[in-house]
Amino acid sequence: MQTPTNLLYSPQHLWMKALENNLWEAGITDYAQDLLGDIVFVDAPVIGAVLYAGKACGLVESVKTGSDLHALVDGVVTEVNQEAINSPELINDKPYQTWIFRFKSAKPDVAEELLSASDYQGLINAL
Repeated sequence: MQTPTNLLYSPQHLWMKALENNLWEAGITDYAQDLLGDIVFVDAPVIGAVLYAGKACGLVESVKTGSDLHALVDGVVTEVNQEAINSPELINDKPYQTWIFRFKSAKPDVAEELLSASDYQGLINAL
C-alpha cells in the first residue's frame, strides 16, 4: 500500500498536499479506496463551503458502502475536482493523484494537526 512522504494524513484516511499561499488539496488514501472497493460516486463540498476540522464535508460511495469525507482542518473550499466527480473510478486507479477538493486553510501551520507518512503507515499497520 502506498503512503507518499510528501503528503500529510488524517486518522480518517484522507490525505492533504500543500500547494501555495495556505492552499491545500485533499483526497482519500490508498488504504481507504482499497477498503471501499470500486468507487461509483463522489459528493464533494461546494466551492465556498466552510470546513470545520473533523466534521463531514462530503461523501464517497462504492459498490460496497459509503464513507463520509471529514475536513482535516478548518478552511474554505476553493475548487472541486470535476474530473473526480465525473469519473470517480480515478480515485481507485490513482488515489494520490486524484484530489477531490482544494481549500484555503484558516491557519497557516496545520502540519501539527495531521499525521506524517510514517505515522499514518503505523496507524494502518495497527488496524
